[in-house]
Amino acid sequence: MKIRENISLRAHNTFGIDKKASLFFEAHRPEDVLEAIRQANLLGKPLFVLGGGSNVLLVEDLDALVLKICIEGIEQIEEDADSVLLKVGAGVIWQDLVVTSLQLGLSGLENLSLIPGTVGAAPMQNIGAYGVELQSVFDHLEAIEIATKQSLTVDKATCAFGYRDSIFKNEWKGRYVITRVVFRLSKKQRPVTSYGDIERTLAEMGASSPSPENISKAVIKIRQQKLPDPKILGNAGSFFKNPSIPQAQFSLLKERYPKIPGFPSGPLVKVPAAWLIEQAGWKGKRFGRVGVHENQPLVLVNYGEAEGSEIVALSKKIQTDIREKFGISLEREVNLVGRDDVARP
Repeated sequence: MKIRENISLRAHNTFGIDKKASLFFEAHRPEDVLEAIRQANLLGKPLFVLGGGSNVLLVEDLDALVLKICIEGIEQIEEDADSVLLKVGAGVIWQDLVVTSLQLGLSGLENLSLIPGTVGAAPMQNIGAYGVELQSVFDHLEAIEIATKQSLTVDKATCAFGYRDSIFKNEWKGRYVITRVVFRLSKKQRPVTSYGDIERTLAEMGASSPSPENISKAVIKIRQQKLPDPKILGNAGSFFKNPSIPQAQFSLLKERYPKIPGFPSGPLVKVPAAWLIEQAGWKGKRFGRVGVHENQPLVLVNYGEAEGSEIVALSKKIQTDIREKFGISLEREVNLVGRDDVARP
């Protein structure tokens, strides 16, 4: 593969931010990843790995070798009475995997329908939606360590999955390139419909059963109603995580705001960030080229030609306001990417 120079990354991030990569390289095989690491070493450039660009906000040009992961393939590698193992290339579009799993009659991914991005990025974020997280269907992954160029297999325990979190966002940040992910999907239907509006939407659709196909259709309908299409309006989906607070703090907030929703999460209570942002009056507000989406306050949007710094500034204002009004600190779900976020081989 040829290394390209001075490439705009606008088409490679769902916010549509026009930052440039000094060098750009596409990896269609694990061997291409090794070649990219060698080239970065040879040229004295740091390496930045890019998947679908659906959970990043570019704030600076990248004087780096940007490695776009394009490894394809969905392969059934094992089967037993209850489940099937699918090995999937890190460059596969997430929704393409969901569609394939449904065509194979498998259950487990239907609640994760229409999440933007690629398969390789999914474990890093432990993506989740409508009561299901990736860790529930994850078996293991294959990766290459940048420093040593060694291949390794990483199991679920080592990934240290948490709420929109994994070891790849912490101790192992910038150290590995995920090449393939293996999922264990069920042959039996195990519907999860109690979260959000799935049950109501299924009823509206006249769905006779909560089958994986029907749940997927319901989730897609809900997401399309609430979330803007990044091809039309730049965004990265949910910008903030839902915060978890102590029960005592939630009880005090309940006295002030009787309608505040909360969901038990171990000793803590998870509060929807969307509710907090809407109650604080941010929903639908526009500030020049950026704003808060009119239907989903968790989504910050680029109305066109915005800089990443403008979206960062808006997010900080929202964080400050929520902290002052509710005593709750919102954490970004989206990763900010600048010069300091690239790895040196």
